[in-house]
Amino acid sequence: MNTFFKTVAAAALLVSATAVAHAEDTEMNFGVISTESTMNLKPLWDPFLADMAKETGFKINAFFASDYAGVIEGMRFGKVQAAWFGNKSAMEAVDRANGEIFAQSVASDGSPGYWSLLIVPADSKINTLDDILKCDGSLNFGLGDPNSTSGFLVPTTFIFAKNNIDPKTCFKTVRNANHETNALAVANGQVDVATNNTENMDRLKLTNPEAYKKIKIIWTSPLIPSDPIVWDKRIDQASKDKLLRFFMTYGRVGTPDEVAHARAVLTGLQWAPFRPSSDAQLYPIRVLQVSKQIFQTQGDTTLSDAEKAAKIKELEAQKAEYEGLLARVPQL
Repeated sequence: MNTFFKTVAAAALLVSATAVAHAEDTEMNFGVISTESTMNLKPLWDPFLADMAKETGFKINAFFASDYAGVIEGMRFGKVQAAWFGNKSAMEAVDRANGEIFAQSVASDGSPGYWSLLIVPADSKINTLDDILKCDGSLNFGLGDPNSTSGFLVPTTFIFAKNNIDPKTCFKTVRNANHETNALAVANGQVDVATNNTENMDRLKLTNPEAYKKIKIIWTSPLIPSDPIVWDKRIDQASKDKLLRFFMTYGRVGTPDEVAHARAVLTGLQWAPFRPSSDAQLYPIRVLQVSKQIFQTQGDTTLSDAEKAAKIKELEAQKAEYEGLLARVPQL
């Protein structure tokens, strides 16, 4: 039996005496990052959270916020006990909000992750990244939430920092919005180019096929790891045990009807059953973050050559450390 299935089997039995003794009226707030409007997210998440409540015995409350930072801050101040994050927002939660990754989503099609995109109107004369990087100040740009991996960190690293370009001086206007808003802005001709990702575009194809037809993709990033599920590490072990058991068995354990139901709920979220994870999932994102800082330092005209060299040396050491840690992470 490989490591993954051993973990799942252990999780299925993980109901400790302390968990059994946990108070029945325990409430838990589960955070959902704002990749699109609450109105659209709520119907997808309500069945999942209802099943979580049924299996754990907790009263589960959905916690929606207008931006990613709202969920991060909610965890920081004890208002959110567990949450779905992207990798960048999970990194923020781990670093400054007592977060800890314990599970990872799996794409319904089995993909190992997803990809950041640049999208433009289907009839646009913009066809390549070079068309964007002319930076003649004529284009309106839709950037993602500052805590979004695919909407902000990846494109600002691989496109702008790498080329020593500041989006604010490259474009006529720059605005931050969630994936859904950016996609619809492109489809409706309100912005000339915007960031997005493959998951959101797959969802748009189902929910708004007419808008989807009005969009074309001109750039695709390297692979981004699938999204993590994070708990506040300050919650008691009994609560962690119940959460872990639920996530590792959901869609795998139960009667045929129960498994079919769970799989259908997960399909609505564009997921298959979860797999175990840890903060080690963030190593590639930390490498990316430091790489962005290196690019920015290389193009920083306020630093002397000596200052620049010293800072880059320090950042390269950080990057090498994370790459070394990443190389030692066992494959599940």
